[in-house]
Amino acid sequence: MPSFSGDETAPFFGFLGAAAALVFSCMGAAYGTAKSGVGVASMGVMRPELVMKSIVPVVMAGVLGIYGLIIAVIISTGINPKAKSYYLFDGYAHLSSGLACGLAGLSAGMAIGIVGDAGVRANAQQPKLFVGMILILIFAEALALYGLIVGIILSSRAGQSRAD
Repeated sequence: MPSFSGDETAPFFGFLGAAAALVFSCMGAAYGTAKSGVGVASMGVMRPELVMKSIVPVVMAGVLGIYGLIIAVIISTGINPKAKSYYLFDGYAHLSSGLACGLAGLSAGMAIGIVGDAGVRANAQQPKLFVGMILILIFAEALALYGLIVGIILSSRAGQSRAD
């Protein structure tokens, strides 16, 4: 029987990273969609002609879940211990990749939800605020995009721990 090297548990960390990316990003997307959706519904009572224009925060929040899905697929396709050795370094790289993308998506979703809710309500009263709201939403979405980029970079580090 071979000795325990600790690398037998490595796929656990990799799969945990894939799950974290998807779960946290989808939590951010759900929160952003719900919070800004409440603002759209409230604003739609006063100004129904602005509903389609005010749906932008809901769409931007929904994109966050896609970022998590991308990282989860990248991570899960990189975990195949039977085909290639999968070490703890690889598992930790995938875990950090998933956490970077997922938590960035969660925080961006919270920002998009809060700004989207207040922004669409304010836009109903003062249409000149629309461009400012969109700019703030873009910067909030950029936070999740940073997490996606870092997640891809960290995930690409897996497999570089030892020469096979």
